[in-house]
Amino acid sequence: MKKEENLKRGLKNRHIQLIAIGGAIGTGLFLGAGKSIHLAGPSIMLNYTLIGIMLFFMMRALGEMLMYKPTSGSFTYFAESFIGPWAGFITGWTYWFCWIVTGMAEITAVGLYVKYWFPSIPQWLTALAAVLILLLINMSAVKAFGEIEFWFALIKIITIFALIVVGIALIVMGYESHGTQASFSNLVNHGGFFPNGLTGFFLAFQMALFAFAGVELVGVTAGEAQDPEKTLPSAINNIPARILLFYIGSLIVLMSIYPWDKIDPNSSPFVSVFKLIGIPAASGIINFVVLTSAMSSCNSGLFSTGRMLYTLANEGKAPKKLGSLNKKQVPAAALIVSTFFLSFGVLLNYLLPEKVFTLVTSIATICFIWIWGIILVSHLRFRKLKPEEAKKSSFKMPLSPLINWIVLAFFAFVIVVLGFAADTRIALFITPVWFVIIIIAYMITKRRTEKRAG
Repeated sequence: MKKEENLKRGLKNRHIQLIAIGGAIGTGLFLGAGKSIHLAGPSIMLNYTLIGIMLFFMMRALGEMLMYKPTSGSFTYFAESFIGPWAGFITGWTYWFCWIVTGMAEITAVGLYVKYWFPSIPQWLTALAAVLILLLINMSAVKAFGEIEFWFALIKIITIFALIVVGIALIVMGYESHGTQASFSNLVNHGGFFPNGLTGFFLAFQMALFAFAGVELVGVTAGEAQDPEKTLPSAINNIPARILLFYIGSLIVLMSIYPWDKIDPNSSPFVSVFKLIGIPAASGIINFVVLTSAMSSCNSGLFSTGRMLYTLANEGKAPKKLGSLNKKQVPAAALIVSTFFLSFGVLLNYLLPEKVFTLVTSIATICFIWIWGIILVSHLRFRKLKPEEAKKSSFKMPLSPLINWIVLAFFAFVIVVLGFAADTRIALFITPVWFVIIIIAYMITKRRTEKRAG
């Protein structure tokens, strides 16, 4: 490939850091937390903590390999290099599928948030508008994407900080609303820390895990980062602190202000809490924030799918035309194709407006587990096949290889849990269809390649 056809390294340190934060705070927290809290009660904080620990180790595994080779579409490259061509093909296409499905969840969330102000506007129409706006953003230079994502993420951070500060003030003052006083004792006074027992605790893992979808996005930006050796380790190492502050901190405050059993599982608890304590203006502001959060996540998803299709095309795993760049060094053809498939989410919002969110998040959760699992297996193979490079690494994954197997076992456990709830069980039947399709596609592609070589 000619030099001018390469993706431009236009993402600065501040872009990478905020993209990493934005990837760790998404609709799964802002909207999905309502369902998670309904299932697990205050013990949802333990769900997020466990998942956060597991994904931190997964990201350290990815980080170690990125120090070896910082490349865009990193999962495909590492899977193919250290596991085999089949793993690279399936992983690349599955990551594309992950973000298409996640994007469907995000545009669904956008439709739900807009209904807060304009209940008469159809959910599918808002979803369509969101898709078209984000396509225009992504067709600009990568620096424009970085700037948009920077400000989207900054809005999330400022909001959660404000929520925590205001919440603590209300708790200290003993603010009372709707017969309930704001207090940390609300975390245990309404059925205890595990009000729905271990069953509710386990069932909450699906939505809680989906909340972290996008945490691996740092790996996709590696090919367009200006100084990956410096920015990537910093972004990855800050993940635990972000999880403690943004997830655990905000949930403690939310459930202390208003008891978990009063929170509506079908709406954003962030909006609900401010509405219930009698601050309508604040609830409108929070609704705007969670709207930008959904747009941010979908924006990241479109970025990821475009880059992944571009990488797959240049590796001979997708049509050649998808491996071209426009004058702004953006994979325009790949972005347009991804947007076309993302638009099926608009159709789902028209046909199944009430069920689409849980359905697509369940499917996305299984696919992201595949991606994260492949990263861990690739890391094990990297250590085995490149022992000298692994020894030299300045960013080693701690406790490997034992921790790799522990995290893989945890992911397997979450997939088993999906089978216990009727609304997530359907994903266990739908998602394998995707893997069957992509395995057949790999076999056809392999046969064609062998014929050309022969």
